[in-house]
Amino acid sequence: MSQFISVFDMLKIGVGPSSSHTLGPWRAAQLWIKKMNLEIIHDTITLIKVDLYGSLSLTGKGHATDLAILLGLSGTDPEFIPINSISSIISNIKDTGILKLNALDEVPYTENTITFNRDFLPFHANGMTFTAFHDKTIISKETYYSIGGGFIVQENDNLEDDIEISKQNFPYPINKAIQLEEYCERENKLISDIVYLNELELKSADEIDFELHRIWDTMLECMYIGCHTEGKLPGGLNVKRRAFDSHKKLIKDGIYSNEKEWITAIRSTEVKFREILKWVSCFALSTNEVNASLGRVVTAPTNGSAGVIPAVLMYYLVIENHEASFEHIKRFLLVAGEIGSIFKKNATISAA
Repeated sequence: MSQFISVFDMLKIGVGPSSSHTLGPWRAAQLWIKKMNLEIIHDTITLIKVDLYGSLSLTGKGHATDLAILLGLSGTDPEFIPINSISSIISNIKDTGILKLNALDEVPYTENTITFNRDFLPFHANGMTFTAFHDKTIISKETYYSIGGGFIVQENDNLEDDIEISKQNFPYPINKAIQLEEYCERENKLISDIVYLNELELKSADEIDFELHRIWDTMLECMYIGCHTEGKLPGGLNVKRRAFDSHKKLIKDGIYSNEKEWITAIRSTEVKFREILKWVSCFALSTNEVNASLGRVVTAPTNGSAGVIPAVLMYYLVIENHEASFEHIKRFLLVAGEIGSIFKKNATISAA
């Protein structure tokens, strides 16, 4: 059987600042809630406890791991939650002392609901255990591991079990880069063509285009927000946002009111050679600053590295090729996703 990781597994839409410490725990909380099946044990849970271990404990506060878990337990989804609602949801939980599991069952919340344990579990550095009680009796206990890029496994899985082991006959199974190269040479096709034909086994052509549009729109919105937000980053270190000032100098007198007009405005400026890398850096930095602010980004393949892919793609659109269309974006994202999946299958993407 060949391992298959979809482009849409590598390029996930989620909330920052970390795919392993924010997005992963958020998804783990959702998985636990789903596994408990609240419809069956409705009203039987009187208390929950979450234990964070190892790296999730040591850097969890800075990466909002505890907040992500509360949001996941509350039934919100990092892909779709309105960003401006995050602070109010968290404040309501802490102010009322009530956590609504999946927006349904009310359980008490205290500072001891989530515990930061410095011990490392032997299976993986990013471990977390969810426990539900009825009075003093444990009715559910599950341990999950966040292994990078928003991927989640449990100890009785292999580290690769979060990858779909294909039971389908994909036309071009790929585990190593040399296979991809051989397919391209043999079939006289582009890398993006090979990847696209594999994706068609899981989604229709319209679905693929729709999802790739969503990914690019999220990347573009992220860069736009980052370039137009000034002030300091959250976290208490008083780190000044840099993308705003950098963008202000580069855009000059450009006039626009939304993301699409912004692209046109950049294209209309005279980008001198010495400004090219400044633009690319500005795009990447804007994404990183949104990520650091619990904003919505696309893992590429992690949150920590989320700025590179949109920055390079934006450079191509606004500086290299002013005639570029969605087809160019589509090919770029298909290739990037496949390259990331090859690394994922053969190494690790945990940490930026």
